[in-house]
Amino acid sequence: MSAALSRGGRAWVPEYLLSIDPDLCIGCGRCFKVCGRNVMTLKGVNEDGEVVELDEDDDDDEIEKRVMAMNDEDACIGCGACARVCPTNCQTHAKAA
Repeated sequence: MSAALSRGGRAWVPEYLLSIDPDLCIGCGRCFKVCGRNVMTLKGVNEDGEVVELDEDDDDDEIEKRVMAMNDEDACIGCGACARVCPTNCQTHAKAA
């Protein structure tokens, strides 16, 4: 992929969010708050370590912790804002192939 240009004409190569490691994520939501594109969503991790949807009607006793997970990866524009605010470095980013 070739570099895009910033408004000032400088070369810039986007790095897209590929994945979020649920073992490292603490579910703080900082990445979600800086992303205006709905790329991520909050999910739960059950006692078996599986990432599951959160349901408002379910009892949270089965949820061990909450984590951020991919929601719409195709909406990512590669700005890197989520990586800059993540306190645990749980995200994987890469340039487009």
